[in-house]
Amino acid sequence: MTRSSTRVPPILLLFVLVPLAVEGFWVFWPALQGFWLALTNWDGVSPPRFVGLGNYARMLDDPVFHTAATNTAIWLVLFGGLSAVGGLGLAVLLQKERRGVGVYRAALFVPVVFSLVATSLIWQVLYQPGGIFDSSPLADPDTAIYAVLVPALWRQVGYVMVLYLAGLKGIDPGLYEAATLDGATAWERFRHITWPQLGSVNSVVLSVIVIDSLRSFDVVWSMTRGGPYHSSELLSTYMYSTAFQSLKLGYASALAVVIFVLAFGVIVTYLVRAFREN
Repeated sequence: MTRSSTRVPPILLLFVLVPLAVEGFWVFWPALQGFWLALTNWDGVSPPRFVGLGNYARMLDDPVFHTAATNTAIWLVLFGGLSAVGGLGLAVLLQKERRGVGVYRAALFVPVVFSLVATSLIWQVLYQPGGIFDSSPLADPDTAIYAVLVPALWRQVGYVMVLYLAGLKGIDPGLYEAATLDGATAWERFRHITWPQLGSVNSVVLSVIVIDSLRSFDVVWSMTRGGPYHSSELLSTYMYSTAFQSLKLGYASALAVVIFVLAFGVIVTYLVRAFREN
């Protein structure tokens, strides 16, 4: 093979390096600056004042942070768990090609096409007093976080279903035929064939769910803005209000670092465990 045949065309380098430079300037560099700003006290106007780990120490005595962290954990478990179970169940139910199955798949995927703000507006109408509910669950501190969770799930389940449908299409049908001939039940076929074969898809689904859970903002902010009384506050909404309403950009950057560490930690822990099992 000659040297000229392995040379990368300049136009290809241009298409790779230019987007990389833009991404680095607008995404990676600000993200790295966020780690530095998390160690400062900054209002966005005056020069940042270095405070070390003071912002992280402040979180220990911040009741709103405790509420937001608890709600984020609830959101991660319920949003992640229910969307994964619901998406997988629907994918298994609708994987076989039969008459009309495409209509059901499309209907379940339609909410994914809507923006989260549009989804919020639809559910705000449904939650209006005098409709389905005598009083809006968004106004009750005990139910607000769960009321906001429902629209997010309504949209996420269809997306997870499509991911699992793609994974199910890649499983060799011969495995199911052999198991059926051996007398395996539907649960045994799912447990010993379907679930192990979906290992790579599970990694993708977990990453998507964790990232979407920790960056959930649009639905909560559009419907409750974290209220009433911070009862539906998430780390993402608290970070936003702290940065752009209270102008405490140093503390908000520390909250962003916490969100990043949580997402990175959960995903890496699962992937390491999955690779060890493989």
